[in-house]
Amino acid sequence: MTDQAINLTHKLAQLHDHWSPRVVAELNDLQFKIVKFAGEFVWHTHADTDEAFLVLRGQMQIGFRDREVVVGEGELFVVPRGVEHITRADSECHALILEPRGVVNTGDAGGALTARNDVWI
Repeated sequence: MTDQAINLTHKLAQLHDHWSPRVVAELNDLQFKIVKFAGEFVWHTHADTDEAFLVLRGQMQIGFRDREVVVGEGELFVVPRGVEHITRADSECHALILEPRGVVNTGDAGGALTARNDVWI
């Protein structure tokens, strides 16, 4: 627990790797993670949980097999549990992800972009 407000701009300035979410806060079992990304991630599913993306800077696309959703700065989108999706950004995007503790960023896909879990910044 901290007695200071969390400055997301300062936290993001400390984050240098793309696709490597870092925890900035917890609320019960829910983690608030910041992430920077550019390019394309991997197709994956989170069978047991929804996943929320709040874009802080830039723009991202969330692709589904039948459509794509564009999420702009200041916008929020929730991917329902069990729905296969891919995230992408044409240029660097900064986002806040909200998901339960222990969720693996690549879901069921695994692979080289799998980030370590529960890493705080």
